[in-house]
Amino acid sequence: MSKTVPFETTIEVRDACLCLHTQRAARALARRFDEALRPIGLTSGQFSLLMSLNRPEPPPIGPVARLLAMDRTTLTAALKPLQREGMVVVANNPRDRRSRVLALTDKGRATLAAAVPIWRKTHRDIEAVVPLVDCAELRWTLNALSGAAA
Repeated sequence: MSKTVPFETTIEVRDACLCLHTQRAARALARRFDEALRPIGLTSGQFSLLMSLNRPEPPPIGPVARLLAMDRTTLTAALKPLQREGMVVVANNPRDRRSRVLALTDKGRATLAAAVPIWRKTHRDIEAVVPLVDCAELRWTLNALSGAAA
């Protein structure tokens, strides 16, 4: 017996689903940052990944994957183009030879430095478009939803 979902349910999900609305907003924001970062050869995801590696000590893969809400396999795949471009190196962890650490190269640091002013301008432009939204509260809520606030 096949059951059908009434069209009213489609409308309910379209209007109420936090997942749908969050995904749609994330895609639109990513497209905007992708377009802004394109002249320096980065995507928004690559910018976030490079920024997550901008630390005093090269981090292990696990903490970076958690910060970016990625599984290790997805993070490894996302690193490949940055490694090919010479922006990131993956090395054995000197403290634990069973794990690997991720480090920015000089080229990666230079690319990130060039990207930051573009990110800042794009971020200001986006916040200006939504003046009635408390962006700090929105960030807090998104962190809570992602588990990052815990």
